[in-house]
Amino acid sequence: YDLSCCSSFLGIAFLGIGLWAWNEKGVLSNISSITDLGGFDPVWLFLVVGGVMFILGFAGCIGALRENTFLLKFFSVFLGIIFFLELTAGVLAFVFKDWIKDQLYFFINNNIRAYRDDIDLQNLIDFTQEYWQCCGAFGADDWNLNIYFNCTDSNASRERCGVPFSCCTKDPAEDVINTQCGYDARQKPEVDQQIVIYTKGCVPQFEKWLQDNLTIVAGIFIGIALLQIFGICLAQNLVSDIEAVRASW
Repeated sequence: YDLSCCSSFLGIAFLGIGLWAWNEKGVLSNISSITDLGGFDPVWLFLVVGGVMFILGFAGCIGALRENTFLLKFFSVFLGIIFFLELTAGVLAFVFKDWIKDQLYFFINNNIRAYRDDIDLQNLIDFTQEYWQCCGAFGADDWNLNIYFNCTDSNASRERCGVPFSCCTKDPAEDVINTQCGYDARQKPEVDQQIVIYTKGCVPQFEKWLQDNLTIVAGIFIGIALLQIFGICLAQNLVSDIEAVRASW
């Protein structure tokens, strides 16, 4: 159960990173600001993953070291619930893939609106667009949803009718990122836009990435599932051994 103890410490590390990031953004000094976030805050990933890993790791590690059947059963049941939820989510994602696609579209567009509201969200969107070589949910015009990038006449921003630099096609010869490369990009004809920026949306690019890496993605999920099943079996066997020893007293 060394793995459980390690996951517990790793969970603490994730929680620490999340709390540090919140403190840097002033959220801890103004808890009400959590509800003011217009888009998804990536720090939540660290907090949720860290919390779950800590709870599971603590229960498995202490339960094994102290031969505590309650903690071991809790570890086993909690891990089983997570496995069941993952399995259910996978089946539902396959059955309702069109609905998932629509939800992904709305999720990305909601975060496009809040692009300038949170630096972590901004970095996440920039990373996504650079990695998948995409722009917006279904195209660059989705950036009209953002008050700084929309093409309305009332928009006085210099970024009007533009896109973030992460939408720009990259020149391998450039060592320094040109953060102004997306200025006025959407005012150009579509043919010229394709030279300067990525015109494909992130939703279809993500679908293409999944298809191209289906074997790797499936292998990762199967590996995680096997580890969870292995952990459940070990916990149950340890509980049985402890109860058998106590019954012989």
